Amino acid sequence: MTASTICRSTAKSRIAAVCAVAVAGTMLLTACGDQTDSGSKKESGATATKDAPLADLVPQSIKDKGEIKVGSDIAYPPVEFKDKSGKTVGIDPDLGDALGKQLGVKFVFENGTFDTLLTGLRSKRYDLAMSAMTDTKDRQEGVDSETGKKVGEGVDFVDYFTAGVSIYTKKGDDKGIKTWSDLCGKRLVVQRGTVSHDLAKAENAKCGSKGKIGIEAFDNDLEAQTRLRGGGADAGSSDFPVAAYAVKTSGGGNDFQLVGEQVEAAPYGIAIAKGNDELTKAVQAALDALIKNGEYGKIVAKWGVDAGAVTEAKINGGS
Repeated sequence: MTASTICRSTAKSRIAAVCAVAVAGTMLLTACGDQTDSGSKKESGATATKDAPLADLVPQSIKDKGEIKVGSDIAYPPVEFKDKSGKTVGIDPDLGDALGKQLGVKFVFENGTFDTLLTGLRSKRYDLAMSAMTDTKDRQEGVDSETGKKVGEGVDFVDYFTAGVSIYTKKGDDKGIKTWSDLCGKRLVVQRGTVSHDLAKAENAKCGSKGKIGIEAFDNDLEAQTRLRGGGADAGSSDFPVAAYAVKTSGGGNDFQLVGEQVEAAPYGIAIAKGNDELTKAVQAALDALIKNGEYGKIVAKWGVDAGAVTEAKINGGS
């Protein structure tokens, strides 16, 4: 989720990698994955073992709990969502499970609306947030992207994926929409607090005599899709993996179509509250280990989004 000139974000154009995914169109994603919601807690004071080689890097408070609480908007397929049986599945849960095995703790995903996840970190409801969140300087510094005002301490990000923002319409009825400027005078649905939402508000300032964009923001992307499907809007926008998944699966592929090119390519990051350097470095090390041993590549390939894969786990790589 992104924002600004980058893609589920304050902008989330994925440039070459993003375009490669779009061309491939191989979002043959299935509602199957690793359940991350439950599991026995590890014993406190765990040390590194063959099964959990990086356990010694985990803060003692996390070791004692045996789990990492993950704030996530679990309604954003294929990144994170509930399958038909109610299990939490997707790219993030699979990565969380693999990271937990490296660190010797369980990643427990807790559902929350996207625009409240950073607040949940500040209040220590969550240990980290993993929810297709675009790593931006504003979020790192705790600045509201719309007002430019300081609203919090900010967070640190461990970057784990790259994605851009896409526009989609009802299939066979694109309303002449190819670019963001074509949305002026049209009705657009987005998820609140995302890059798509920020891009729409920024575009509104440039519409002039063409008329404003009628922006309708929802708590989650599935609600926005329902509104568009029912004829309540002319277009929708979300991160490319999400938009492509909706186009592939909604109505058996008969509901929506992608229009135009992706914009605002930027990294997704695992968000951790400032001051938790030990946990940040532990997550970075675990992700680097998964990249090096090939497990990370298998997970992103499973969900058909390997073109957005990263080659190293950077901290605060967003701009």
